[in-house]
Amino acid sequence: MAKVTWKGGAMLAPVPPALVSCSHGGKDNLITVAWTGIINSDPPKTYISVRPERFSHSLIKESGEFVINLPTSHIIRSIDFCGVRSGREIDKFAVCRLTKEAASAVGCPLVAESPLSLECKVTEILSLGSHDMFMADIVAVDVDEHYIDENGKFRIEKCALAAYAHGQYFALGKKIGSFGYSVKKKKK
Repeated sequence: MAKVTWKGGAMLAPVPPALVSCSHGGKDNLITVAWTGIINSDPPKTYISVRPERFSHSLIKESGEFVINLPTSHIIRSIDFCGVRSGREIDKFAVCRLTKEAASAVGCPLVAESPLSLECKVTEILSLGSHDMFMADIVAVDVDEHYIDENGKFRIEKCALAAYAHGQYFALGKKIGSFGYSVKKKKK
């Protein structure tokens, strides 16, 4: 198969269109970011990258906290809205009819409509060019009990999570395998 070579670019996809909640000085806000991921397992660490001119940037920088709320396909219109409108002028929670829920370890709210939320405390800020990377410890994980089975396992495949790739949103489909299944011995 022939490949065409392009110049370097942000082509790693799909990624979650993460709905990040933040708060400082009595002002709660939401921002949608695609630049996020896990950077370490033990201790659990993550990051988000935010343009310095965004309203949420100063809220996160001043408070040192944020929450990554994974979105479902059911609220994707709100996810898109929170990525293109500024919280300087509007209350995105109110406009999008999203429910604030108290976090257990940080001062910013969770989004109740999200099946999974990661409460984060910033440990380092790296200025990288167009974006600043907020590296953070994941200090708590909040899971909607509706998606926990009778054995206490989180059934993420039931959440209807959304994905983002090159300017488009997608609903994640069916499970096609699990980690290590290619080498797992078959039961007799």
